[in-house]
Amino acid sequence: MNNGKSVKVENPSGNWMQYRTRRDLPIDNKKYCYNLITKERRRYLVRATFQYGSLGSEASYPKFQLYLDATLWSTVTVLDASRVYAKEMIIRAPSDSIDVCICCAVTGSPFISTLELRPLNLSMYATDFEDNFFLKVAARVNFGALTKDALRYPDDPYDRIWDSDLDRRPNFVVGAASGTVRINTTKNIETRTREYPPVKVMQTAVVGTEGVLSYRLNLEDFPANARAFAYFAEIQDLGPSETRKFKLEQPYFADYSNAVVNIAENANGSYTLYEPSYMNVTLNFVLSFSFVKTRDSTLGPLLNAIEISKYQKIAAKTEWQDVMVLEALRSISDESEWTNDRGDPCVPVPWEWVTCSTTTPPRITKIALSGKNLKGEIPPELKNMEALTELWLDGNFLTGPLPDMSRLINLKIVHLENNELTGSLPSYMGSLPNLQELHIENNSFVGEIPPALLTGKVIFKYDNNPKLHKESRRRMRFKLILGTSIGVLAILLVLFLCSLIVLRKLRRKISNQKSYEKADSLRTSTKPSNTAYSIARGGHFMDEGVAYFIPLPELEEATNNFCKKIGKGSFGSVYYGKMKDGKEVAVKIMADSCSHRTQQFVTEVALLSRIHHRNLVPLIGYCEEEHQRILVYEYMHNGTLRDRLHGSVNQKPLDWLTRLQIAHDAAKDFCRP
Repeated sequence: MNNGKSVKVENPSGNWMQYRTRRDLPIDNKKYCYNLITKERRRYLVRATFQYGSLGSEASYPKFQLYLDATLWSTVTVLDASRVYAKEMIIRAPSDSIDVCICCAVTGSPFISTLELRPLNLSMYATDFEDNFFLKVAARVNFGALTKDALRYPDDPYDRIWDSDLDRRPNFVVGAASGTVRINTTKNIETRTREYPPVKVMQTAVVGTEGVLSYRLNLEDFPANARAFAYFAEIQDLGPSETRKFKLEQPYFADYSNAVVNIAENANGSYTLYEPSYMNVTLNFVLSFSFVKTRDSTLGPLLNAIEISKYQKIAAKTEWQDVMVLEALRSISDESEWTNDRGDPCVPVPWEWVTCSTTTPPRITKIALSGKNLKGEIPPELKNMEALTELWLDGNFLTGPLPDMSRLINLKIVHLENNELTGSLPSYMGSLPNLQELHIENNSFVGEIPPALLTGKVIFKYDNNPKLHKESRRRMRFKLILGTSIGVLAILLVLFLCSLIVLRKLRRKISNQKSYEKADSLRTSTKPSNTAYSIARGGHFMDEGVAYFIPLPELEEATNNFCKKIGKGSFGSVYYGKMKDGKEVAVKIMADSCSHRTQQFVTEVALLSRIHHRNLVPLIGYCEEEHQRILVYEYMHNGTLRDRLHGSVNQKPLDWLTRLQIAHDAAKDFCRP
């Protein structure tokens, strides 16, 4: 970071070289960021420290915000000039770098003393939630410490800061129970387990000689969900009859408080680390905790160290496709001030030349780079910025054609004037639904202007593009004539098709009318004197015992276009059929239409309409239509007359007495007056 200035610290803390100066940052609405290189998915300890020193002529101590990428890390509030405020975050790196940013000062001047990045062992601080949460360290306390100085590297190879329980700052490790004593050892402690606490921390401890060990301390930014570690090592040599057993009494957690801690047993021996972790517990701002010995224990509880971290929700960074466009734009400029912006483009405060949405993740809605010495082509990745509403790239040295912007449906204002852009204006520019202004003056665009840009709905400025022109009158006239012609042809085609349909219906109606007239003529010529009947055209209703006219289409449907032939006689072929009401019929078609056949047809209709006998097949109806003469009989399932007279495979012939009876009965009908 090149911003800000280095300031000598008055009355620095101890002899630490890094606290003798601080970097003061400008008081404005910008953010100031440090970029740290990481290995993706590797766990790190990130630490920022702040020691202001004497207030001097300043009116008040600083108060400002600290961010890690887009995640609010902490609000740094300086209350004590001599105190070093340390902010630690344990992360699994989300990418190949992270940004630590300072911004948003409320009082005083924002500043920083140190910024550190420490890689951790692969097993350390693994959680089930690290895809979505960082671990913000709230407390790391070394109990039984020999001095009030914090312990860190080289005693801790990972340079964690272990605060001494002798540090008497306000609300930090207070309220110790009576009977609490401090113990230590010089023997080595086996700590190579999971979190690797330093041996020097595990060589000291506190013991509740009266059966209780309790403390109270404040946790910054709590209440919250947390991960807590308790570090135990039996550093006293126990006698044969001595035992040390205890439980966590406060705060009470159902999953943890009922477990009995027996350090030597849990750790498989003395001078060996036992580190139970409380994976996801809710803790208050004021944490009061206590361990109490069990009834069968001879010794009180022991504690070497604790570590408490808050689950800090990882905030969404700006949509990566938008960031790619911004980086591409920065790469084609020679200027340095605005191209040096660091951190997330939108969070916690946006870069000066962009405007962002309030969505999750944030999207870029405006790019304002007028006169920023941009050289080259507009990045093609621009097509992915679907949330973009304003694009200001005027007054630069941009060349080449416009990139595809057909998907930028939210685009309202576009300023591209005073560049060196070439190529044609895409036709979709006039179809962008929200476009209000398009400025392309003083470029080298060519070809025709999309007509939609000239309707007046869009403020369109295009002066000084010599080879860009409106659509010619001749071309417009040709397109008008072509469009009109196509419309007229379409109308004529519709009218022609309608005429064909009407003509076909009319011919069918005339044909049916003629058929009904023939049927009426036939019925008039064949009407029996003693039989009253009436026929409704097409309705298939008749008085009892009278054959009726059946239209040809209905017979075609009933016989499936006369596909099943069941017999043949002198009159013609006979086909099987089934009427709409389910009645089975035998349909006889006259073989030819000569005059004597026609007379035979008329005679048969007239005769069979009057005769009804249980031994004669009843005539159901007839049809005389389109040169067809058809008789429709009830279908008989027991075979033909020939089968009954001469016999067949399935039928035996009628005896002579039965034949005589049938003939006699039929003759009576013919003789009726």
